Amino acid sequence: MAERGRKPRIRDIARSPMASAPIIPAPPETSASLREAAYDAIKHRIITCVFKPGDYLNEAYVSAAIGIGRTPVHQAIDRLTQDGLLEVIPRKGIIVRAVSLAEAMQITEIRLLNEPYCARLAAERADNIDLATMRDILNRADAWTAVRNIEQMMLLDREFHIAIAKAARNTVLASILQNLHERSLRFWFISLTAPEHHREVQNEHRAIFAAIEQRDVDAAAKAMADHIESFRRTISRYL
Repeated sequence: MAERGRKPRIRDIARSPMASAPIIPAPPETSASLREAAYDAIKHRIITCVFKPGDYLNEAYVSAAIGIGRTPVHQAIDRLTQDGLLEVIPRKGIIVRAVSLAEAMQITEIRLLNEPYCARLAAERADNIDLATMRDILNRADAWTAVRNIEQMMLLDREFHIAIAKAARNTVLASILQNLHERSLRFWFISLTAPEHHREVQNEHRAIFAAIEQRDVDAAAKAMADHIESFRRTISRYL
């Protein structure tokens, strides 16, 4: 113990029981992390139709809804406008872009050009980690399909397609497909409410995975094309 009247020395402090557990303050959230969090939170509400197609939004309301300040929300809204999920209407404000059959068909046309090729590359290039990741996603999707949890099924659909794109080892293609997937997720959310379509989607995913796992490039491309055509037929019926 330090003598009375003498300032404690560094070695005295080091022997103190409190010295073994220094309090390290948590790093403050950066503007970049807040911007990213705002982007993810708003996008999630759009693709799950919490913010419904045609809804008018304002920054103050969105900021309060997600608990993030106005500046990151403003930046996220700009980015989501570029992504095609929001639209700024002069003198009216921000609107969640409406879903339309024409847009769904255009997205489907581009997916049919790119995703079968992506599946072909995945069948050639996927490693054991990629295959394990896809298998895990499908197993989790089985559980959510059994209870028909539309939101979780939709999110796992995105995760499955992202895993295939990653396995293809082409970052440019993956970036293109990610934007297409996220623009089409609202259509998936609508279509998955159709009777038994959620089970059809899971079966189609299983067929794609089986072809990739077997390194059958032609079967992988065909299974992906069949999956996208199934999406097009369902959207045409229910949108």
